[in-house]
Amino acid sequence: MEIQIDNLESSEITSFLEDHIKDMRAVSPPESKHALDISGLKAPEITFWSAYDNRTLIGCGALKEIDPHSGEIKSMRICSSCRGKGFGSEILDHIIITAKHRGYHSLKLETGSMEFFEPARRLYLKHGFTYCGAFGSYRPDPNSVFMELQLI
Repeated sequence: MEIQIDNLESSEITSFLEDHIKDMRAVSPPESKHALDISGLKAPEITFWSAYDNRTLIGCGALKEIDPHSGEIKSMRICSSCRGKGFGSEILDHIIITAKHRGYHSLKLETGSMEFFEPARRLYLKHGFTYCGAFGSYRPDPNSVFMELQLI
C-alpha cells in the first residue's frame, strides 16, 4: 500500500469522500455528523492522505492540529471491499507516526456510537486508544464516542 499526501483536487478522491459523507448522513443524525467536506479538509491545520493499493484508491485519513501538543484524526475511511484486511491499521499507524514526529503528546478522535462504527472503535482500541470525554468544540452526544491515545 502507498500512502501519500493528497491535495484533494482529483475527481477520484472527491467521489470517495462524497461516499464517506453519504454514509455518515445515513447513520448519524444531522446534529451529530462531524465528517468534514472537501473544503473543511483543505484547512491549513489539516494534513490529508490517500492510500492506494496497486494504484487503486482504497482509503484515506487526515490529521488536524488541535494545538502544538495534540492532534485529531479526521476522515479515516477504507473502501468497503478492502475492510478487514489491515489497510486501516496501516493508515492509522502512518498518522500516529506523523503525530509523534510532530511532537504531539496525544491524538484524539470522535467517531459514532452506533453499531456501524463498531469496527472503527475496535481498530482504535487495538492501537491503544482509550475512551475519553468530549474535547475541543465537541459536546457530549449520545451518538458520539470520543477516544484518545497518549503518545508520550
